[in-house]
Amino acid sequence: MIYLLLADGFEETEAIVPLDIMRRAKLDVLTVGVYGKRVTGSHNITIEADITIKDVFLKDMQMLILPGGPGHELLDKSADVQALIDYASKRKIYIAAICASPSVLGKKGLLKDKKATCFPGYEAFLQGAHIVPDKVVFDTGVITACGAGAASDFGFKIVEVLKGKELAESVKKQMLY
Repeated sequence: MIYLLLADGFEETEAIVPLDIMRRAKLDVLTVGVYGKRVTGSHNITIEADITIKDVFLKDMQMLILPGGPGHELLDKSADVQALIDYASKRKIYIAAICASPSVLGKKGLLKDKKATCFPGYEAFLQGAHIVPDKVVFDTGVITACGAGAASDFGFKIVEVLKGKELAESVKKQMLY
């Protein structure tokens, strides 16, 4: 199962576009409300998450995704989110973060000696990372992306990493990307 974490202030594009792409690719993904099922994004769009963080089943976790936006600070402050990140990291489960959220991983030292990208201005939080100007970067189990403009590429990279380039290209073609 892929778990897409949502806290108030999440960047809607960075969550919904990759979610749509993953579901088109028939990946098992659930949205997870960190502080409750109703979550309001940074542009006042409220959605109902599929489950809350208390319902995450650790044993079937295939990937953990952190969208950016101002909500990244609430993800960073959540002990439950930190525990999920630690669980995934220790078990070499894929982690993906976009925009400001790579900073959550960087502060934990999870990007040390890896290529990574983030929203401009958050580079200092990517402790030990080799910052690259690419829109999306995959390095040793971690996918990072720079922001809302990279949301589609972020989604396609997730599909490629989990199910192969052929499926990612097929979904791109279906979407006329």
